[in-house]
Amino acid sequence: MAAVEDIVIAGAGLAGLATALGLHRKGVRSLVLESSATLRASGYAFTTWTNAFRALDALGVGDKIREHHLLYDRLVAFSASTGEAAAKLSLKMQGKSGPHEIRCVKRNFLLETLENELPEGTIRYSSKIVAIEEEGNVKLLHMADGSTIRANVLVGCDGVNSVVAKWLGLPKPILSGRSATRGMAEYPDGHGFGPEILQFIGQGFRSGVLPCSDTSVYWNYTWYPSPKDDGDAEESVAKMRQYVLTKLKGAKIPAEALDVIERSEMSDVVSSPLRFRSPLALVRGSISRGNVCVAGDAFHPMTPELGQGGCAALEDGVVLARCLSEAFVGAGNDGGHACVTAALERYAEERRWRAIRLVTAAYVVGFVQQSSNVAIKFLREKFLSGLLAKLMVDMADFDCGKL
Repeated sequence: MAAVEDIVIAGAGLAGLATALGLHRKGVRSLVLESSATLRASGYAFTTWTNAFRALDALGVGDKIREHHLLYDRLVAFSASTGEAAAKLSLKMQGKSGPHEIRCVKRNFLLETLENELPEGTIRYSSKIVAIEEEGNVKLLHMADGSTIRANVLVGCDGVNSVVAKWLGLPKPILSGRSATRGMAEYPDGHGFGPEILQFIGQGFRSGVLPCSDTSVYWNYTWYPSPKDDGDAEESVAKMRQYVLTKLKGAKIPAEALDVIERSEMSDVVSSPLRFRSPLALVRGSISRGNVCVAGDAFHPMTPELGQGGCAALEDGVVLARCLSEAFVGAGNDGGHACVTAALERYAEERRWRAIRLVTAAYVVGFVQQSSNVAIKFLREKFLSGLLAKLMVDMADFDCGKL
């Protein structure tokens, strides 16, 4: 009979690696199972807000990320209808617990940084869980290659289509009605953009241009697909790029922003429908049960308008590592089932309402920013753009605490 692993983490994404590193910092070993053959860096980059940097600092890698990514001074939201700035917001303001800090971080750089801090052998690649059974308090993890792994604790960080979330009984994420595509442009001689987030909002879409460094610029585009859209756009990167450029050229988008898209590298996954877990499902659902829990997109998939999906995953990792390590370290804590169950219940209690607020706010912001309704369009361009920009910053003014 195979030995029992104390803690198994399904998925080597942001939540999984943050949890593993947090546990490692506390002297607790874990095994991370990643279904892919290598680290997956889909999405190119993500907006890393103040709350994420507090989590990265807790994990001991914040300064390594700062060294390679620009610090933003402000956010500017433009009306796609008029080309005028509908909102300008300084990002140098003080939050409730310190100054704000926002950068656009390359996903592969962050994942590799987290991986490099872990002991060799922590991540086992090409290891996909296909089914979960129980043997008393031990979880039997049936793998795609036919093998079985036995675990005292199972943490599901296995994404939107999580096997662990399904085992816990969480409902499937639902479609938002919006889709997204994205890319990264490289400028070996410098791009000329300032340290600011540029957003273009309205006419049924939302687009952003975000410099990562002096030579790299990330862009994203979300929209409501309709029967009038060119269905062939989904067939290839070239057709999707042309679709996005046609939409943006029809609006008042500056030439330098269009150039980012024209010269960028795009994923083979041309576009993806945006899904989120219903806030009601998070109110009622089981985030943890016994010695099993979920984190990251397996817990709270959300639409990208707040830029908080990856940030919240890092928060999850810190809180989960803090709670779970308490079950293994310290007087009277032996990693037994009762200790683990209590630890995961504390984690779920701490994270549930934070996740509900983020998922709800992201959906509402996206709906308002991309709506073509005449009344909402008027309110957005006159009043709401500034309020929505401030909401994005306010939601990032959060500290998940230390390990």
